[in-house]
Amino acid sequence: MAKKIKVLIIDDSALIRQLLEEILTQDPAIEVVGTASDPLIAREKIKQLLPDVLTLDIEMPRMDGITFLKNLMRLRPMPVIMISTLTEAGADVTLEALDIGAVDFIPKPKLDVSSKLQEYADDIINKVKIASVARVRAGGSHNIPDVDKKLSADAVLAKTAHNFHQTTEKIITIGASTGGTEAIKEVLINMPANAPAIVISQHIPAAFSEPFARRMDGCSAMTVYEAKDGQQILPGHVYIAPGSHHLLVERSGSRYICRLNDGAPVNRHKPSVDVMFRSVCQSVGPNAVGAILTGMGDDGARGLKELQDVGVPTIAQDEKTSVVWGMPGEAVKMGGADFVLPLNKITAKLLELCSSG
Repeated sequence: MAKKIKVLIIDDSALIRQLLEEILTQDPAIEVVGTASDPLIAREKIKQLLPDVLTLDIEMPRMDGITFLKNLMRLRPMPVIMISTLTEAGADVTLEALDIGAVDFIPKPKLDVSSKLQEYADDIINKVKIASVARVRAGGSHNIPDVDKKLSADAVLAKTAHNFHQTTEKIITIGASTGGTEAIKEVLINMPANAPAIVISQHIPAAFSEPFARRMDGCSAMTVYEAKDGQQILPGHVYIAPGSHHLLVERSGSRYICRLNDGAPVNRHKPSVDVMFRSVCQSVGPNAVGAILTGMGDDGARGLKELQDVGVPTIAQDEKTSVVWGMPGEAVKMGGADFVLPLNKITAKLLELCSSG
């Protein structure tokens, strides 16, 4: 029998502790070994129970979640999933938690918590399973089941004849998921202000994408936006997909523009990396450079291969530096990555490929 994933739930709300325990114990692969109402109690329970994964509330008495996370990552690094409110303030502190070392987060609804959390049950279970293998690759595959029917990029953007023209204007396109907010930060922080335009699809809730774009704008020499429909794509600028829409790149005369699409989730995600990559494939073609960064699942892997097939140079983040080597790993398996690189080498290679094209 496979070893169960041991989870410790840390939250000052008795209701949230109860709901999370009920949700997680639905899966036979997960065991909730304990709960704690504040970080000081949690500190002792971690020593006693040796959990594989923590769920950690941000707002708690005696010590807030961020302070506890900082101490934990310094003294005993382990997979942590933050429990965050779907507000702008919640987004900012959650992004800080990801920066400190949290693997992922679970959005906590402000109203009707019981029924809303139950709606996210499959997602919560999968996030715990992903966290349990994050950064630690024991070899072999990790079986994380699909929970819904997966639609392909065809559901949003059919394959059509290409509409690209060779120009000197380059576009970089990047996709990411789990661990991606920090991976994207490392790529952008090293980009010069006059770098080619960058379009990004990161799996993130709608309430978090604008604060994430603002956070990236503060640490990059480039100008970073949450993409708007019809917005012109210009060098020196970065366009991040809203968490509520697919981001497509379209050719409009001599210009490239952002097009937002409210179609069905693809690979269970909106925004989907596959959708963005296909649009770049059709509208930009060899004028683009593509990269897929850390993330669970396979969204973007087929799209990266489609890019490669029309002459776009492609990059996948390597296993060692990925929080989860799912999306880039699948791209490598499909033969869609021309280069497999550690995160700290990706920015330089993107710029090199843009200049050499």
